[in-house]
Amino acid sequence: MLNLNSTIDMDFKRFLRWWRRELDFLIPEKIKQLVNDRQGFIIISPEPAYLALAYGLDGQVQPLARLERNEAGIAQFKALQDSDEKFAKASVIIRLTGQDAIHRELTLPAAAKENLQQVVAYELDRYTPFKAGQAYFAAKLLEGGNEPGQIKVVLILTPRELLDGLCEDLNMMGISPLFADYQGFPNALDDGYGAYNLLPERFRQKSATTPRLIHSALLASTLLLLLATLVLPVTMQYQTVDALAEKVKAIEKDAKKIKALQQEVDAVINETQKLLDEKRARPAVVMMLNELSRLIKDDTSLAYLQYSDGHLQIQGESPAASTLIGVLETSDLFNNARFVSPVTQNTVSKLERFQITTDVTQAGGATDENP
Repeated sequence: MLNLNSTIDMDFKRFLRWWRRELDFLIPEKIKQLVNDRQGFIIISPEPAYLALAYGLDGQVQPLARLERNEAGIAQFKALQDSDEKFAKASVIIRLTGQDAIHRELTLPAAAKENLQQVVAYELDRYTPFKAGQAYFAAKLLEGGNEPGQIKVVLILTPRELLDGLCEDLNMMGISPLFADYQGFPNALDDGYGAYNLLPERFRQKSATTPRLIHSALLASTLLLLLATLVLPVTMQYQTVDALAEKVKAIEKDAKKIKALQQEVDAVINETQKLLDEKRARPAVVMMLNELSRLIKDDTSLAYLQYSDGHLQIQGESPAASTLIGVLETSDLFNNARFVSPVTQNTVSKLERFQITTDVTQAGGATDENP
């Protein structure tokens, strides 16, 4: 079951080392050779009276020779270097066998990880038959399989007299070893990160500062180029998007103006259409008067006429006012004709006085003729 309370150990140094190795992979091999002329490794393993030599490159190890630990061996080693340039450019390492070194796995509290070498040195006589001043040792952290709150460490140790004597013999041969490790737990030759070194400080190879600085500069340049490759397209796209956004804003501003003008035009069109519809809904006054002249006989006279809001009101005298309602209804132009006051008789002319109102419609083939 997943333990959500467990502590996540974030090793940033390890991550940076991995990242540096990945960047180092991107640098062309020819450029690396210009910066560092070292190529391959000569592995020296001590024997009682001899030194066994092997050549390691790209994970492959090839036996070379067995050298005597005397002047004859020195001459043999120089001849080997002169015979092939790659041996002259190879770095030399010491790889101790099981006869020259011992190892032991330890379980320590996790707090000891910060000062591992000091903790092991303080307790060396408890873990081995040697005291700190009698042996060279290295403590290497083992990955995985640790109990909570504990770490596993492999302790590698060799007697001082043995390694000092071996280093002195190598110095006589003009050999300056890069590091010394143990055959049971060898360092990775192609990966110097996390490697341990049994060599004392006075016997260690002094590395040149200039190639290291150039190598670091090349890695930094590669990193900058990689970042530029990733960031530059995004920056250009961002600038393009900004430019398009500005154009869109300008277009949107113009579109709003056009939309406002369009709304004004639509409003004018709507008002005009309303006026036209209203005009079409009512007949022309000339048409209405012509229709009245046609319907009303000459014996009928009109004294008053008013037309408003689709309603026509007429007043006058007629021999038979009651027949006027029927006459008006026969026309498609008039509808709902009715008396608005009682019909009276003029005592002088003996004619009937009337007041009629009727609705005026558009029926009867009316046109938009102006009065």
